[in-house]
Amino acid sequence: MHLSITNLKTLMAASLLMGSSAMAGTVQVAVASNFIGAMEELVPAFQKGSGHQVAVVPGSTGKFYSQIQSGAPFEVLLSADQATPAKLEKEGLAVEGTQFSYAEGQLVLWSETPGFIDDGEKLLKAGRFKHLSLANPKTAPYGAAAMEVIHHLGLERVIESKTVLGENIAQAHQFVATQNAELGFVAMSQVYKGGRLTSGSGWVVPKSLYSPILQDAVLLKRGEKNEAAQAFLAFLKTPEAKVIMIQLGYEIP
Repeated sequence: MHLSITNLKTLMAASLLMGSSAMAGTVQVAVASNFIGAMEELVPAFQKGSGHQVAVVPGSTGKFYSQIQSGAPFEVLLSADQATPAKLEKEGLAVEGTQFSYAEGQLVLWSETPGFIDDGEKLLKAGRFKHLSLANPKTAPYGAAAMEVIHHLGLERVIESKTVLGENIAQAHQFVATQNAELGFVAMSQVYKGGRLTSGSGWVVPKSLYSPILQDAVLLKRGEKNEAAQAFLAFLKTPEAKVIMIQLGYEIP
């Protein structure tokens, strides 16, 4: 049987594709709530290029820490902080040397009502609002950053009886989106796209008012031998992934 160069190339490509599919796997990724919007764009790009599949579980970083300690079957953690991956590595629950900062988050004071927020600091100090939403500072890094802003501006008494705590940053955003709170501290990625607010009004909180929200990824022990897990973490470092993250309101460390 004689094969032309074209036919040979076709057979080789088919063989490679079959091999790729045979080796394709699935990775279980625990994702900080603020990053879910980014994952909606990152995951299809990764799956298309690698053949691997990604199972995404959203939640708060603090709760993920407890769940991983209790044996949750996550293989990769995309945390909203640096401390949690470091603790997991120290406790032998993450693979040593795999932690890295994949994104830096930005905090925004946001309202679903257009024109409600102009000068955010002035608005907060005036206290002319009934409810201020933020993520639980004990379990959510964005909530902890919001509390830093409040302390820095000396607004503890102003917001004491007005605070509505979300379990995570997704719920904090939901309270504002449904107008159960007039305003709230959310992640820029939740309300900005292409450098513009998607709705309502907002104030990008100056970085001088809170510590950098460096978000770290780590390979968990359960994913140590999973090629899909390793491939996904490698993908986050690619120019393609970085462009997606920048467009969605993150900075790249």
